[in-house]
Amino acid sequence: MNSFWKDWALLTHKDRQIWRFTKQDAISDAYLKDAAIAFDFNKHVNPNAADLVYRNAKLEGQDIGERKSNSVEDALQQAIYFYSAIQTEDGHWTGDYGGPLFLLPGLIVASVVTDTPLPSVHQRLIAQYIFNQQNKDGGWGLHIEDRSTVFGTVMNYVALRFLGFDLSDERMQLAHTWIQQTGGATGIPSWGKFYLSLLNVYAWEGNNTLLPELWLLPKGLPIHPWRYWCHTRMVYLSMSYCYAHRIQIAESELVHAIRKEIYTTPYNQINWTKAKDEVNALDVYHKASSILNVFNAFANFYERFPIQRWRKKALDFVSTYIDAEDEQTNYINIGPVNQVVNSIAVWHKYGKESEQFQKHVERWYDYLWLAEDGLKMNGYNGSQLWDTAFAVQAFCESDMAHSFLPSIENAYSFIDDSQIKTEVRDFNTYFRHASVGGWPFSTRDHSWPITDCTAEGLLASMAVHSTFPELERKVSYERMCQAVDLILSFQNEDNGWASYELSRGPKWLEVLNPAAVFADIMIDYSYVECSSSCIQALHVFHQHYPEYKTNQVKNAIETGLRFLLSKQREDGSWIGSWAVCFTYGTWFALESLTKQGYTYASSKSVKGACDFLVAKVKEDGGWGESFESCVRKEYIQHGTSQCVNTAWALLSLMAADYPNKQLIDKGIQLLIQRQVRNGDWPQEAISGVFNFNCMITYTSYRNVFPIWALARYMRKYN
Repeated sequence: MNSFWKDWALLTHKDRQIWRFTKQDAISDAYLKDAAIAFDFNKHVNPNAADLVYRNAKLEGQDIGERKSNSVEDALQQAIYFYSAIQTEDGHWTGDYGGPLFLLPGLIVASVVTDTPLPSVHQRLIAQYIFNQQNKDGGWGLHIEDRSTVFGTVMNYVALRFLGFDLSDERMQLAHTWIQQTGGATGIPSWGKFYLSLLNVYAWEGNNTLLPELWLLPKGLPIHPWRYWCHTRMVYLSMSYCYAHRIQIAESELVHAIRKEIYTTPYNQINWTKAKDEVNALDVYHKASSILNVFNAFANFYERFPIQRWRKKALDFVSTYIDAEDEQTNYINIGPVNQVVNSIAVWHKYGKESEQFQKHVERWYDYLWLAEDGLKMNGYNGSQLWDTAFAVQAFCESDMAHSFLPSIENAYSFIDDSQIKTEVRDFNTYFRHASVGGWPFSTRDHSWPITDCTAEGLLASMAVHSTFPELERKVSYERMCQAVDLILSFQNEDNGWASYELSRGPKWLEVLNPAAVFADIMIDYSYVECSSSCIQALHVFHQHYPEYKTNQVKNAIETGLRFLLSKQREDGSWIGSWAVCFTYGTWFALESLTKQGYTYASSKSVKGACDFLVAKVKEDGGWGESFESCVRKEYIQHGTSQCVNTAWALLSLMAADYPNKQLIDKGIQLLIQRQVRNGDWPQEAISGVFNFNCMITYTSYRNVFPIWALARYMRKYN
């Protein structure tokens, strides 16, 4: 293992995951330079890191052996053995959840605005990560596999400038040339305009108004922010605070230099009114509607003469709402964007030395992840519960589960600890859905329960109970009932399940989407994956406890299935919204349908889905789907088969009793051929997504889903 990697340790006390630099006395300019070289990474081979820093450190000193033969049994045994070996001490599985390239620049903005520099070694490895992910043309994309965009390029260029790099660096020259040739930073999307304004390298008058007064509207109006998807709502909340106060750093030589470098027109000659609505075509995924333009025109006019009494009342509410979100999430916040913007708002309100701001700074490190490509920012404070719940189910489907009881028992303890057991304070006042009984995506401290995470936490718990009846049931019957109650409360009027909450607003609210780079962000829509997880959890629970709310549970399952069937496409597939993409969505849908007895032989819907998957199989027997499937919402073949897509397709076909076993055999053999002898699989293409246009990494998927596919194969055919 690289010696510089050993200077870092991952601490996972009480489910937090924080990378600590352990060699403080070694920091010098020479050390920082050598450390950066040690994290040199060639994205042009594969931009996805393989989590080698964590995995190599975890395996050091362990003799995990190698696969004894090419049999399915030996491949599965070694795979579970390997994955158990990299489990954290507190029972969860951890890994890289990075990929979006606009997150780190946001953290740098917060650090600069609040004059709270990150440690020098952190800064150097953040810069190294950014440089490692630079495209050959000099730019950066929205995510690590994306083509260059103005948002990605300008934000990362500016972040590097504040980290101490200038045009004496050839990489900076290349980025500067790209920015100039592409029209400059006036074409950056709205989030970029906001961040640059905080840094005083873009004028606040070049932003469309972020009206905090919307929070004062009658709650019954469809445009009240409480109806927005919670991520949109929480980002808007703190952005409106910063906008209303026009927070920005002081002018400096660096600020003036950046102003010259990122625009094609002298800064004092830019038409900021025109720039408000200017977005470079490279960045437009969701085009601004005429209704949004009318709304912005009204808001911008109002902003010229705001009613100060309303503004003060709105900002008072916004401020207390930010405080509530901080308290409810233990200062983690719902996600990385509102974490950094909340930090700025809290710094502005309470001051740099305040307890509130210092708690934010402490939580910055919960979002940072170290891999062989440098120090990056995760899309959440981790995916701990999500990854662990899947791993437990995969292990329990194997006949080998009893051989790995300590690992499963440890994971079950983590799942038990992660369930939300107390209600957050004032959840009704601040537009939260109930929480008790739910499971989060990451950690209990985060405290936002999610529909499918709750369902998968419940499914994993019940899998342990069924597989190991001798174990103490830490997740009690009463707590399982609480989870069921929460799942029932989440079902929408269209009979599906959204992500965090009920769908609260009309779909036409999407015409007010100002982001340009994301689609479907204004309300919480019903999703195939969330609905399938909830249906499966209710079904398995009802099998074990048919006496509990019998009619309600049965009705939710039946209506939920109708929702799923209504979302099937004419070609037999289901689109996935949270991973790549049709192989993922179709797998989820088929898991629900087949648990109800639908099979390839008995169901036209299941047959259509299997035929769709079979039509996409590659010559080598695997499946490979490009992230472009998510962007374009049509199946796009990847250049090569991908183990994760292959596993999802195989799980689907086996669940459906697809009759051509030879095709399944060939796919299983591809998984075995790709497996590393120690039981790992290589990190291939990016597999996660949100809002259709931004990809995100799940390094756990390359292990969990091949294990699950091999386990199902062994149980079904051996």
